[in-house]
Amino acid sequence: MQITETNATGLKREYKVVVPADALQGQIESRLRELGERIRMPGFRPGKVPLQLLKQRYEKSVMGEVLEKTVHEGSHQLLNERNLRPAGQPKVEIVAFEDGKDLEFSVAMEVIPEITPVDFKTLKLERTVVDVPDSEIEESLQRLAKRQRKPEAAADDHAAQSGDVVVIDFVGRVDGEEFEGGKAEDFHLELGSGMFIPGFEDQLIGLKKSDKKTVQVTFPAEYGNKELAGKPADFDVTVKQVSQLKDQPIDDEMAKALGADDLETLRKRVREQIERDYTLAARARLKRVLLDQLADKHDFTLPEGLVEAEFEAIWKQIEADMKADRLDAEDKGKSEEQLKSEYRDIAKRRVKLGLLLSEVGRSNNIQVPNDDLTRAIISEARRFPGQEKQVIEFYQKSPEALNQLRAPIYEDKVIDFILELAQVSERRATPEEFRKEGEAA
Repeated sequence: MQITETNATGLKREYKVVVPADALQGQIESRLRELGERIRMPGFRPGKVPLQLLKQRYEKSVMGEVLEKTVHEGSHQLLNERNLRPAGQPKVEIVAFEDGKDLEFSVAMEVIPEITPVDFKTLKLERTVVDVPDSEIEESLQRLAKRQRKPEAAADDHAAQSGDVVVIDFVGRVDGEEFEGGKAEDFHLELGSGMFIPGFEDQLIGLKKSDKKTVQVTFPAEYGNKELAGKPADFDVTVKQVSQLKDQPIDDEMAKALGADDLETLRKRVREQIERDYTLAARARLKRVLLDQLADKHDFTLPEGLVEAEFEAIWKQIEADMKADRLDAEDKGKSEEQLKSEYRDIAKRRVKLGLLLSEVGRSNNIQVPNDDLTRAIISEARRFPGQEKQVIEFYQKSPEALNQLRAPIYEDKVIDFILELAQVSERRATPEEFRKEGEAA
């Protein structure tokens, strides 16, 4: 096999690969002989079918198989011999091939740039440790108690108040016509919960059991269903029951209902969960600052193909958001040209950081242990109760899906490696200070 470099501009590499006709023909005949050991033909014993007869019947199909194998193996040999690390899938094209003549194919790619990471020991970062006061634990317990309240039927003459639960039948109409999703029976609605269209719940306050009322509201302009957005609607409502939510004492009984042995055990669990949440949020902020520093301190040529693929993925989502009117407030009012420029910069940043972290992981032999991957699969399976087995089998059979699950774990391990080397100081903060800092970021 003869390899000739035909282009080496920037990160782009192109090669011409020539496989001699006799080498190709030798592979074809070898494959035909393998088939001859298994194929049965009338008049011939197994393994005794003449090569010429095998050629007449099977050479075309075998030629395609050998051609594909030769191109695949030749491409891999090229990468290994030239020590190439492609940024994405190489583009392989057959340039010339005729029976009895040399096979010529081309291989084009962009390669991973040379990356020299900074000395991570020079990085200075600050990790926030949030001191959780007892008052926040108690507030959390109060929220749990509120969710544990049970409705009790009120007297028939009780007028519904904010915080009560009403059981209603309703039929909604726009322009006098019923619409999909606008009808329900025995619907439980907590007044003041904000579950319904603004103004709907307010108009039920004061109603009693068996009362009927036509509620008039207007769908918000940004309502998800475009056919209803901004339109006035009438709902014929019948109140079938008014219930009052009975307060749940914060005690051992509530703790047992939530799976704890007693209130103190529940309080401890709540504290641990809140502290865990703050720790994760603080790590996310620390990671963001670290990535900002890494992006600022590194400058290398980016593979155009990776940047374009990343930008196309981002822009596809932006187009969907524009169509559904889900654009962030800061993006609304910007021209398409301006948005494309900004999101292309985001694509470049993602590619830069992705290549950098990948290089750090590769050069330091950072791996994702099977135990970590197994835990991730189990965690993902738990998100689909009743389908855990199918989810696990899906990941076992799909290398691509498994790689998508592995990627964030790998990234976190690389981040941890860098943080171990960096100068990371700790600063304590109250929850209020922590939240304000997040809003200002």
